[in-house]
Amino acid sequence: MKNMRILYIAYPLLTVSPESAGGAEQVLWTLEREMARRGWETTVAASAGSCVAGDLFSTGEPCHEPDDLERRNREHQDKIVALVRRRAREGRPFDLIHDESGSFWTRAAEVDPPVLATLHLPRTFYRPESFENIPANVSFNCVSVSQARSFDELNALQGVIPNGIALEVFAAGQGPRRRPRSGLLWLGRICEEKAPHLALDITARAGLPITLAGQVYPFSYHQQYFDREVAPRLREMPKATFTSLPSFHRKRQLLCEAQALLITSLADETSSLVAMEAAASGTPVIAFARGALPEIVRHGVTGFLVCGPDNMVPPLGRVSEIDPATCTRHAQEHFSSAVMAEGYARLYARVLAERARACEPSAAR
Repeated sequence: MKNMRILYIAYPLLTVSPESAGGAEQVLWTLEREMARRGWETTVAASAGSCVAGDLFSTGEPCHEPDDLERRNREHQDKIVALVRRRAREGRPFDLIHDESGSFWTRAAEVDPPVLATLHLPRTFYRPESFENIPANVSFNCVSVSQARSFDELNALQGVIPNGIALEVFAAGQGPRRRPRSGLLWLGRICEEKAPHLALDITARAGLPITLAGQVYPFSYHQQYFDREVAPRLREMPKATFTSLPSFHRKRQLLCEAQALLITSLADETSSLVAMEAAASGTPVIAFARGALPEIVRHGVTGFLVCGPDNMVPPLGRVSEIDPATCTRHAQEHFSSAVMAEGYARLYARVLAERARACEPSAAR
């Protein structure tokens, strides 16, 4: 298949970079980087200051005020529609639009190219009306088998492309000069459904040190959760450390130095990049056995899957049973960003072929 002009659409709230806390932003950064390496002409529509391999089309400043998503998303989408139309007039149309934003597909009827929307969230996180009157040029894909089951009635669903990570940058953190592992780690977006307060409770009961690292998004209810549930626990726990907005280098360092990573999400996660990153770093994962986590963590091999908070303490005493080299090997075999990119390249070709057939005049069929 010829190299194509692809427009990637980011979530509008924050910037896209290797420092991003959000999974969709991280996947977009990784995938676009892989496609640019293959010589494809990539454009990313994202907030100003984003770091991309191809061309950045800035749709405006990231949100600095709380609860500004609705205005920012409207600004973001309006500018994208204008860009796509302008490129068509200039004779440089996009061949395909890959929507990683979670909502642009609802406006796909305003543009001509086919739109592939990757569904990153659990079904219940989307507004039901988003799947009503789906434009004819829209297709969807899921990122895990467990997630796809909840969308099985969606006629435009094209299948599953599992997420991947830049394996080389995490494996690079492991070496003979790496510091000894100590303490536990919780890493991610700090919000109620991710439940970092549970990780603090679990490690307090176990009497172990923990580093809580992540970002509070600019939503008032996220900040209220942090102030209500996380900050008081941090003040009361001398063995707990908080790292806000860790850099990519710092995140890699934390993963490589932790004895184990805790995943305490109360949502049915559709994927888990941080679990993949931990495996690539040789770090065991202890997580709740829900959503896609059983597709990523091999119980007793790369970590432990448990049924709830009360069951998470015993495995903390068993992390030495997990072989770091086995974790790394598992990541190399299953979480490659190159494999993810190959999967999307095939899916792009299928979407374009189906769109071309749909646009053929009936007389020519």
